[in-house]
Amino acid sequence: MNLFLLRHGNAEDRNALSPDDFSRALLEKGHQQARNAARILSSATMLPDIVLCSPLVRARETAESFTQAANMPGPVIQSWLACGMNPETALSELQGFLDFKSVMIVGHEPDFSEFAQYLLGCSADTIEIRKGSIACFEVFPPSRKATLRFLIPFKLAKHME
Repeated sequence: MNLFLLRHGNAEDRNALSPDDFSRALLEKGHQQARNAARILSSATMLPDIVLCSPLVRARETAESFTQAANMPGPVIQSWLACGMNPETALSELQGFLDFKSVMIVGHEPDFSEFAQYLLGCSADTIEIRKGSIACFEVFPPSRKATLRFLIPFKLAKHME
């Protein structure tokens, strides 16, 4: 299975309008990051078959902007993708999607970097998935064996349009 990780885009800080972490919305830059990711994968004919996302507002909005720009069905919310995602749980949950050739998950840090390190057997702090970045792994659930296919940071992705 090809597994795409799309970290949510830039979101508003906690403030009077968004006092809790769950409800922080994307900024326009975050929507643009998601649309750029869709354009890059679409132009490479690498769109995922399904998009799964965290229930937090900024991840849902990232997934929705991605799927709209890619002209594909909307995201499927998965509670296991919320902040604090455990790599073992993620790999186990992904087994339910083995009928799909490619799956995208949209979520958070430090969860995604820890998941990437887990999949590759790397030590801590060796991979960082920044906001709006796309990573692609070939994974073989239920084992944690994976191959990194690419990691495109947003700063590079915005120049690939």
